[in-house]
Amino acid sequence: MGEDGRLGPRKPGPEHGDRPRRPVRPPQLPIGPAVPPQIRRGAPGAAAGAGASGGAEAWAHPFVLWMRAPRPEAGPGIWRYEHVPRPADGADRISDRQLLGGAVLALLSGLLVWSLCWNGVIGIWLWPLDWITLDAWRGSGAMVVAGYVYYGLFILLLAYIFGRVGRWHEVWTRFLEPVLASPTPAPDQEDAEDVDPVGWPELRAAGLVGEAEALGGAARSGAMSDVDLARIARAWESVRARPERLKAFADSVRYDGAAACPHPSGKRDLTRRLYLHDLVTGQVRIGAAPDDKRNPYAYRGGGIALEAGVLGTGLLAVGPAGNVVSDRVTGPVAELLCLQALAGKAAVVAVGAVGARLGDDDAYDVVIRIADPSSPHDLDLYGGTADPDEAAALLAEALLGGEEADWPHGREAVTALGQLIGAYQSAYDRFPGVAELRGLLDGDRAALAVLRRDCAAVAEGGPDGPAPGAPADHYLTARAAAALRELDARERQLARPGDVGALLAGRLAVLDRPAFARFFDTRGRGRQFSMRALEHPMRVRIVLPERTHAEASRVLARLLLAQFTAAAPARADRSLFAALVLDDAARTASPESVRAIGRLRAAHAGVVLGLRGLDDVAEPVRGPLLAAVGCRMALTGVSTWDGRHFAEAWGAEWVEAEDVTHVPDVSGGPIRRLLRWIRQVFTGTKAMSRSVTVRTVERERWSASELANTLPPGHAVLSVTTVDGERTPPVLVDLHH
Repeated sequence: MGEDGRLGPRKPGPEHGDRPRRPVRPPQLPIGPAVPPQIRRGAPGAAAGAGASGGAEAWAHPFVLWMRAPRPEAGPGIWRYEHVPRPADGADRISDRQLLGGAVLALLSGLLVWSLCWNGVIGIWLWPLDWITLDAWRGSGAMVVAGYVYYGLFILLLAYIFGRVGRWHEVWTRFLEPVLASPTPAPDQEDAEDVDPVGWPELRAAGLVGEAEALGGAARSGAMSDVDLARIARAWESVRARPERLKAFADSVRYDGAAACPHPSGKRDLTRRLYLHDLVTGQVRIGAAPDDKRNPYAYRGGGIALEAGVLGTGLLAVGPAGNVVSDRVTGPVAELLCLQALAGKAAVVAVGAVGARLGDDDAYDVVIRIADPSSPHDLDLYGGTADPDEAAALLAEALLGGEEADWPHGREAVTALGQLIGAYQSAYDRFPGVAELRGLLDGDRAALAVLRRDCAAVAEGGPDGPAPGAPADHYLTARAAAALRELDARERQLARPGDVGALLAGRLAVLDRPAFARFFDTRGRGRQFSMRALEHPMRVRIVLPERTHAEASRVLARLLLAQFTAAAPARADRSLFAALVLDDAARTASPESVRAIGRLRAAHAGVVLGLRGLDDVAEPVRGPLLAAVGCRMALTGVSTWDGRHFAEAWGAEWVEAEDVTHVPDVSGGPIRRLLRWIRQVFTGTKAMSRSVTVRTVERERWSASELANTLPPGHAVLSVTTVDGERTPPVLVDLHH
């Protein structure tokens, strides 16, 4: 609990500038399995990983093998853990079966030709020998030598011809050369420590040899988890940025080992994981790209993953089939970001209805169950801001942002809310609650009179005026005087027909219900969470009452989106990746929110929006929303209308198209025509000639019909964009692998 009564974590450790932990080893926390899920199933290439240790270890812990696994550079969205890049010239590569079959057929054909030649069936192959030899050589040893030389040259010629036809060279390079290649000699132990991640070469280079040995020993014994590795690596990055933290980092590693630089919660892992993660690269695997001709060549057969580098541009996933969006998109992303938060790299706010598959409650630091009396935490209605104008803008977006018909009243609504919120703050030094603000918007004369009286008292220096001889607070009195003028303007607007106050009061009424009585408190009496806490590695779960209060849930979802898009760019420290995961973002997009989403990529933040269909987005902002996010995902079951928007967003490409034309065959003379007539009499079909025209045309990468009708169950089409602007074409993804 912070000094202002708001919920905020304590400073975690040396990566946040704290003093070193005291030299007492804390009790070991129950953190669950220390080995990542992909290691517990067995890591491919274990023998190669063991050999990388310089031969000093006959057996290596699976976690060590996982640390040493190759993670080559790859395109955006490719799962890099043990990824094997496809050959650069393999776009036209034939299959293994076709290659081996052709090679065997060419070999058999060559042997047949040689047999026919050797047995005299084909005699012309000896003519060149007769031409180049002298008659005097007949019957002598010279003729024998010349004959064997000629036979050898002829065999080489046959091998060259049939080898070219059968692609024997490609068979050698693809199958035989890797088997016969000599193994790379293992480096000596001193050189291995300089490149082996288990030896922590960065720490050794900085002179922290003892600390590197301690961390390496923890990894080899299995006491370190992937979250520990990512957390300590993150702390070391902060030390490199601020060298004054070096001593605190060294002390924490020396005394705590793998538990050094802990998260504020003290947790080192999630109790349960449902998805496959690689925290070295910061990725979560969501599926695999089939070896399909519609997929880019570099992606075929590889895993597909999401990471902060692409989520920073925003992700929109549309899939109406049950909970597929939660299971395959928002759920994996939320779990990844929770792990990243434990590693001190991210802050996440996951929003969904009851039952949304966003992880267990114990995976989060803060759980807010709106309309649930047992909820341990509350939500700040104004997002932690102290500026009444900003609070008015956030609230206006939440109340009017869902309906296209309300958008023209946006500026007027901000003005009206700003007048009342500012006056209330001037009188009581806090913002109004839901019931109080609703009464003021609805034109309650008694409430307005009380507010005017209290503002006037502050403008005069206090309820009883300034004390004798005491100077008045000129700022407060000037602010209260300005608030009185705003109240006068608000009361004049109330008398006009069509005033926006009644509309705002009606929208706000959905939050002024008995179920929300203990929520949105503005008196500082509860443990409130605000988006201003995103500067800390927090994990926040907000549960909306979708089933019992659907309209209130829509208002709160828009409010949270507006608060996040305002707070994330305003952070003083943007080293953490801040993310908002909306499991159901229906009716949350407005022109203002779409513009705000586009600005997040420069603030090291991003949003993940799940939709059951684009019908949940107002028509004028469907296109702008798809343009604002860098990652677009269409899952099985999208309609043709939704597919049309995705097809337009993904654009077209130049492809070679074949046009086949069949016309009646009228060529040839009388005999050929007679034969065609006889064929027509017996078969009933005319002889046709076939012509093929190949031309380059511009065609949609994925058409609306293909997205709606040809996507197999459990598949999706995904395109991603990195924060650096690197794009990928749409990729077909099998979400079951």
